[in-house]
Amino acid sequence: MKQFSLRFAAQLVPLLLNTRDKQRLAILIYHRVLPQQDAMRPDEPTIAQFDWQMRLLRNNFQPLPLLDALEQAHAGTLPSRAVCVTFDDGYADNELHALPVLKKYDIPATVFVSTGFLNGGRMWNDSIIEVLRNFSGGRLDLSELNLGCYSLESNAQRLMAIDSIIPKIKHLDPVIRKTLVHEVEKRSANLPDDLMLTDAQVQSLARNGVAIGAHTVNHPILSSISTEIARREIHDSKSYLEQLLQERIELFAYPNGKPDLDYHVEHRDMVRELGFKAAVSTHWGVSSKQSDRFQLPRFTPWDRGELKFAIRLLGSYRQLDPLIVAGR
Repeated sequence: MKQFSLRFAAQLVPLLLNTRDKQRLAILIYHRVLPQQDAMRPDEPTIAQFDWQMRLLRNNFQPLPLLDALEQAHAGTLPSRAVCVTFDDGYADNELHALPVLKKYDIPATVFVSTGFLNGGRMWNDSIIEVLRNFSGGRLDLSELNLGCYSLESNAQRLMAIDSIIPKIKHLDPVIRKTLVHEVEKRSANLPDDLMLTDAQVQSLARNGVAIGAHTVNHPILSSISTEIARREIHDSKSYLEQLLQERIELFAYPNGKPDLDYHVEHRDMVRELGFKAAVSTHWGVSSKQSDRFQLPRFTPWDRGELKFAIRLLGSYRQLDPLIVAGR
């Protein structure tokens, strides 16, 4: 009955919303796929949740490789309910947990890798999360770092602390950010060093048909750094991956990805000049033939129930790329 309801919704909703055959592409953003629910990462899907999401895409949508989808959009041959799956940052569980599910349902995907964290590195936001997870006291005082003071008696309080600290650091100059995070790391021991992909795992993903894209070296907010450093971050991540995989890297994802806030037009132009074929951002919407292929919109799946997930995803095809709507 559930599968019948999903198939019925997939046929009916586009008719009701007038989105059928509109030549629009939904690009989904994932980061991690976890073996089980994690109280410190409540928004990340488990393997079981990711499994039904990919099954739903295979049965009710048209999953496509990102570059193929863009070519079809340009040619006017994009199928109805076209969708692409992407992952940001380069977490080890993309290969450990997501890849088997992707292969099970024959779902194409792209993984955007920040190369500076491969082989035992840790992204700065993960350091904050893991410190808050492992901190043994009931109160964490970061006042001397201008980051506040937090009660940590419950998981809810730890999540509130994470939600407070990360935005205070995110848009700082990367050098200052690194120094601050290092000071926070001193408050906890036993921080994990296996969260990110290894070179061998990146090669495994590519060998199994997953497209690999660049995501800078150190995941800086491009608008917060100089033009020279931004170009080096973009170029060096591309170069590293090309040497590792012995193939051209043609896709890029902007860190954080909000147009005008996290990157500017000059960064879009850098990406094009450095030889990429397309780039994705995080402004919410679906793309069309008129979209700037170097600023493609994406969004994150959110519903935990299959029917609601399907209906909301179907409804998203109404939300045309806001850069087109704004005439940009």
